[in-house]
Amino acid sequence: MTPAHGAEQHRHEHGHDHGHEPDGLRTHTLELEQKVLAKNDRLAAENRARMAARSITAINLMSSPGSGKTTLLERTITELSVPIFVVEGDQETLFDAERIRAAGARAVQVNTGAGCHLDSSMVGRALDELDPADGSLVVIENVGNLVCPAMFDLGEDRKVVVISVTEGDDKPLKYPHMFAAANLIVVNKLDLLPHVDFDPGRFAADARRLNPDVEIMIVSARTGENLAAWFAWLGDLVGPVPATPPHLRVD
Repeated sequence: MTPAHGAEQHRHEHGHDHGHEPDGLRTHTLELEQKVLAKNDRLAAENRARMAARSITAINLMSSPGSGKTTLLERTITELSVPIFVVEGDQETLFDAERIRAAGARAVQVNTGAGCHLDSSMVGRALDELDPADGSLVVIENVGNLVCPAMFDLGEDRKVVVISVTEGDDKPLKYPHMFAAANLIVVNKLDLLPHVDFDPGRFAADARRLNPDVEIMIVSARTGENLAAWFAWLGDLVGPVPATPPHLRVD
């Protein structure tokens, strides 16, 4: 898909305070942001109803660039016996969609150009093209960004944040809106944990101060370690999947 209509319009309409706007301009910006979010929420509700009518489950997969979420998705496609359809969001290139198709899933690429996130209008058009099967799982792989995607409902059933141990354990404090919005946090690259300064206990404590009920699991998408927890979580959403042990949590 070509750069999404409207991406340029709300590139900076996320409540950023630039510190030099006159009061009138700031008020106008906030009013415009409210209108953009209201329209987005209306279209998200349409996406949600449309998928629910066909028993389709959707997750919004969010992360910073380089967290390994595409690798996690590849492993999920190849190892899980559930029909998976993917909406791929990136500013440019078709790289991730090509990887997902090579793994065996149907994928539609949405390039946002200057936009830093997907919105519900983009996802609605992608669903038209993707045409996911009844009873399937739709994974929306959002643009790599820990700020803007947290604000935009896409019509998903669950929000999943993927973070890698290489990014540091202070991310919940730096990006509170993202972690407060999550239903699940997947800490990836467990295989690198001995080599980096990442404290899982501190990370979990900070995340749960923002979001007491959030589930947290630590995995390695590269080696497959603890991926049974991820598969079990998906199974709770979409129905029976291959037998897995109980969820492995970070407490």
